Amino acid sequence: MNYQTQKISRRWFLAALAVAVSSLGFDVQAQGLATFKKSKLAIKNAKGLHNFEVELALSNQQQSQGLMYRRSMAADAGMLFNYRIPQRIRMWMRNTFIPLDMIFIGADGKIINIAERTIPHSEAVISSKGRALAVLEVNGGTASRLGLKPGDLVLHEIFK
Repeated sequence: MNYQTQKISRRWFLAALAVAVSSLGFDVQAQGLATFKKSKLAIKNAKGLHNFEVELALSNQQQSQGLMYRRSMAADAGMLFNYRIPQRIRMWMRNTFIPLDMIFIGADGKIINIAERTIPHSEAVISSKGRALAVLEVNGGTASRLGLKPGDLVLHEIFK
């Protein structure tokens, strides 16, 4: 095997390893992927209090990456995007492998609207129906399973 062939084989091995590790749910820093801090979050509705452990997307890099490249996510997990200033938020599902529910949240912590079971890899724009401070992404079907609806309250330190 010549040097060029070894170099190509090594790249393929490392790429395959990164895909395998990420498919197991581990955070991968290969290819310059962002890492995320975790935080507790709860949603209060007529059915009770629903607890989640969420990753925080705070920086531009984290928000651009979001849940891209993930193959799975725990039932009580999610990602909270904090935009710091209420605004119309537009998102998409490019390079996202799992269907998601996108929960758009106002500065007061109340759910504005929910885009349920978004389509993986779609570049269709998914928007808030008003000025939102944050978006919570959870596994597709979670909002329906928990009976979430606009007006329900999201409890997290960013909503004061």
